[in-house]
Amino acid sequence: MKNILVLCTGNSCRSQMAHGYLNIMVGDKATIYSAGIETHGINPGAAATMKLDGVDITNHTSNNVTEYEGITWDYIITVCDHAYENCPFIVAPDAIRLHHNFYDPSKFKGTPEDTKAAFAKARDEIKAYCTRFVNDYLA
Repeated sequence: MKNILVLCTGNSCRSQMAHGYLNIMVGDKATIYSAGIETHGINPGAAATMKLDGVDITNHTSNNVTEYEGITWDYIITVCDHAYENCPFIVAPDAIRLHHNFYDPSKFKGTPEDTKAAFAKARDEIKAYCTRFVNDYLA
């Protein structure tokens, strides 16, 4: 069984969306963890947009990366530049490290409809990335 860590700044939005999709996509091929270099709680907009796509992340917890010390990682995926640049070094000599900077919809300011669209755009990009990851690394 592979161990996959999805890492972002606050473990509230982008990493949680990726965690939700990967949980479904990988089945019994891997255990998915998500964490942040800080913890901000689950973003309600992220939970709502995921639910619209049939994925419930409302019971996820926001975890700090230090909570997972001692786990042997096969893959570490950073989903924002801030986490990529500021993450404490994780000793994982055999881990494949991947990075993609996804737009942060939690920073969007606009009408409720435009905000919903911003979350959907990020969700769809993350879903596509997760699909490619599973096909490229776990198929």
